[in-house]
Amino acid sequence: MKARKNGDVLKGLAAGIVGGLAASVVMNQFQKLLSKLTSSDERSHGAQSLQQGSPERGIGRELEKRGKDESEDDAAGRLANSISVSISGRELTEKEKEVGGTALHYAYGISMGAAYGAAAEFSSKVSVGAGMPYGALIWLGADEGVVPLLGLSKAPTEYPLSIHAYALASHLVYGLTTEAVRRTVRNVL
Repeated sequence: MKARKNGDVLKGLAAGIVGGLAASVVMNQFQKLLSKLTSSDERSHGAQSLQQGSPERGIGRELEKRGKDESEDDAAGRLANSISVSISGRELTEKEKEVGGTALHYAYGISMGAAYGAAAEFSSKVSVGAGMPYGALIWLGADEGVVPLLGLSKAPTEYPLSIHAYALASHLVYGLTTEAVRRTVRNVL
């Protein structure tokens, strides 16, 4: 698909938002299916608990030191709890961490879809590879970079290759779905 000469950023954003939302749902369903098919509980390391090691720095470590975090929480739940403690001084219940973490994960997926949709309005290079390079970039930046740097997960080197492959595959599905839905919605707009 060639870039439009006069890209419409609002239409691109709208298409990307729908694409990012759909992709977040599909990614979660893909992960559930993959876990069932492999009879395992593998998840990306951002979705893993810290039960077998604590972060050395960052949000996760600060919350653990203050007794405001549980090692069983995943990165999104840990972040939701950190936001709650910072804003209201109140810790979230386990259910609230789950809901808050899910909301943050979807918000991130939608915002990344929005950015992708806007960028695709101006360059056809953005959607090369049917969105999968974009998914891989998000995996690399978030799961392998920002999440561990913030102390929301252990370091990438502390996870087996199978966890990295699982997370990469999940993000490739995210990228592919984002592009397919974005392109369909954008063609309608």
